Amino acid sequence: MFNLRVYGILTGKNKEILVSDEFIRGNYYTKFPGGGLEFGEGTRDCLKREFMEEMNLRVQVTDHLYTTDFFQMSAFNPEHQIISIYYRVVALDEIRVPLRTHAFDFDEAQMEVYYKTGETETFRFISWESFSSSSVSLPIDKVVADLIKAS
Repeated sequence: MFNLRVYGILTGKNKEILVSDEFIRGNYYTKFPGGGLEFGEGTRDCLKREFMEEMNLRVQVTDHLYTTDFFQMSAFNPEHQIISIYYRVVALDEIRVPLRTHAFDFDEAQMEVYYKTGETETFRFISWESFSSSSVSLPIDKVVADLIKAS
């Protein structure tokens, strides 16, 4: 079974890169914002929806950056193969969600969400100088991080 994921690379004013720090079922992940494609939607619409759901942020989806070109088994379901599509995005509004300066800096409200759902997330920018493939957790994201640094 295939699991199609769509992610956005949002670059800040000073070339910093937006990441999502997530706490899912007892494990910590740093990844790019985005999520799963739903039946009946295109990849660009999926990404716009994900940014609205996660950050209440309208984005313009611009250039396609990368689509997975190797086998990657899901970290959550060994019967699923992950295919991820990455686009560059531009924020159409000012970011209103709290941006953290440290990884996995969840506040009390976010932890309440975790206790109810088994997952929570927060967002932060990583400076261009500090950003690398080691900044993100997932194997496909690491490939994309290297592509971003090379561009």
